[in-house]
Amino acid sequence: MASRSRRPEHSGPPELFYDQNEARKYVRNSRMIDIQTKMTERALELLCLPEGQPSYLLDIGCGSGLSGDYISEEGHYWVGIDISPAMLDAALDRDTEGDLLLGDMGQGVPFRPGSFDGCISISAVQWLCNANKKSDVPARRLYCFFSSLYSALVRGARAVLQLYPENSEQLELITTQATRAGFTGGVVVDFPNSAKAKKFYLCLFSGPSTFLPKGLTESQDADQASESMFTSERAPHKKARRDLVKKSREWVLEKKERRRRQGKEVRPDTQYTGRKRKPRF
Repeated sequence: MASRSRRPEHSGPPELFYDQNEARKYVRNSRMIDIQTKMTERALELLCLPEGQPSYLLDIGCGSGLSGDYISEEGHYWVGIDISPAMLDAALDRDTEGDLLLGDMGQGVPFRPGSFDGCISISAVQWLCNANKKSDVPARRLYCFFSSLYSALVRGARAVLQLYPENSEQLELITTQATRAGFTGGVVVDFPNSAKAKKFYLCLFSGPSTFLPKGLTESQDADQASESMFTSERAPHKKARRDLVKKSREWVLEKKERRRRQGKEVRPDTQYTGRKRKPRF
């Protein structure tokens, strides 16, 4: 019972849980910022967006805009929706580049059909599995969310939703409603043998079924090492990435390495990789 009480969704509705105090943590706590950024990076990898062109993305449960910051850094445009006014106020104070909308995803996402090239969500979908009032029916709210999301996506687009399912029954409830809404796809589990690093990503396809990306795996020792170094090394790594000059050799090499992790075919690195070409007249 103690572990159950630690789940935020058991403490009440999200618009009350994510108050000004919680919003402040997502702005000032470097560890929370690093974790959010890392999961957003992985979600974008799983989206497999076309290389070299900006996309228009939807961020479900955008919160204080941390995920949106990474999306903007990658050269994409985004719209965020969240149920917490305090979190959206924090995003506005941070001057995030995306457009923000106050709304309850359980009542559907209010966008025209085919508006977005993709969708991500970090740690939000599991909130729909809890009924905070008598009129809340989790299966109905999940179906309303997924059906409206399916409509809002361009055909063939993907949605990658990182979530923390409480148990296998809850995960089955979520995937069943996504399938009813028209999605195909499945669940990608990163580091399945690690108690701390294990992450669930629901990868949904709004068009014909395609290959499901593989989850990341490491040895148990590697898992423990990466977790022990997580808080101390993520901040300088993130700063180093931001310091890379766009289109520089280091920037190109880092981007090619991300594409390789996605399983995409990438040309080998050579002495000409990232070389600036003379302008043509």
